[in-house]
Amino acid sequence: MEAPGLRLRAKRALDVALAGGGLVALAPLLGGLTVVQQVVHGWPPFFVHDRPGFRGKLFKLVKFRTMTNARGADGALLPDAERLTRFGQWMRAASVDELPELLNVLKGEMSLVGPRPLMPAYLERYSPTQARRHEMPPGITGWAQIHGRNAIGWDEKFELDVWYVDHWSLALDLRILLSTIHKVLSQEGISAQGDATMPEFIGPSPTQACEERT
Repeated sequence: MEAPGLRLRAKRALDVALAGGGLVALAPLLGGLTVVQQVVHGWPPFFVHDRPGFRGKLFKLVKFRTMTNARGADGALLPDAERLTRFGQWMRAASVDELPELLNVLKGEMSLVGPRPLMPAYLERYSPTQARRHEMPPGITGWAQIHGRNAIGWDEKFELDVWYVDHWSLALDLRILLSTIHKVLSQEGISAQGDATMPEFIGPSPTQACEERT
């Protein structure tokens, strides 16, 4: 049986090779998008936010912005749906807003494939089983992303994440990467019904919580 440490090193080598090559090949596109970002969304062109990574350790996630900083009369940011621009919608549909995360991959904070890094506030809301999604480095794409992305509920999404943690392999990662290309081209599951992306995760559903206790 292949040692887990050796498999993880192979996964990291694949990440570095593909992320490094991707950044070089996509440099003209990234430069052009950065310029357009400043015109459409203003400065800075990037969205930088703390996200929990491997074993819950926080890191700075880097994405292209897809929203303006428009605020209401009370000074609070407007809802996501009102700040999301048409250009931002296109970026999300084409998944190009995720491209700067290749830098996170090179730094070792993320992998190309793994559970998506979510909000730090969610850490204390996971059930013990759901929290296992942090037993692998977070990814730009993942098993849940090719099985519904944002069109599926939180419980199902986390079940898929934990399944990936228990079954991951380089062959599975390559399968997910290839499937991601198809999903991006078909623009499936970009957002949940009635939401700009996904509704906030409040905690496990009653059914999920009951299953955890039994």
